[in-house]
Amino acid sequence: MIAVAGALGALLAVAAGAFGAHGLRGQLDASALATWATAADYQMYHSLALLALGPGCARAARPRRHAGAALCFGAGIVLFSGSLYALALGAPRALGMVTPFGGALFLCGWVLVAVGAWRERG
Repeated sequence: MIAVAGALGALLAVAAGAFGAHGLRGQLDASALATWATAADYQMYHSLALLALGPGCARAARPRRHAGAALCFGAGIVLFSGSLYALALGAPRALGMVTPFGGALFLCGWVLVAVGAWRERG
């Protein structure tokens, strides 16, 4: 399921990137388009991480860290990228308070990946 979530996230990131580059050009100012692009980029990075975690989770001796990292990446995509997409489209600036929580979840996910890799090394 983790790899499926990663594939779907990557698909949506490509669609969002294309929509931002073509559908929103002329509709949003340069700053909003850059915010949109950042959201799509981080969604893609972490969707690819989910794709990489999927098979590792199935093979890991202790899959909890992989699953925890996947949960952090998924929730981070929703909070970080989701809030940036909304801000780019004109959501209230107060929504920007959510973005750092998504970023923190990304960091936590990477820590879990590193700890899992360290413990699984052989």
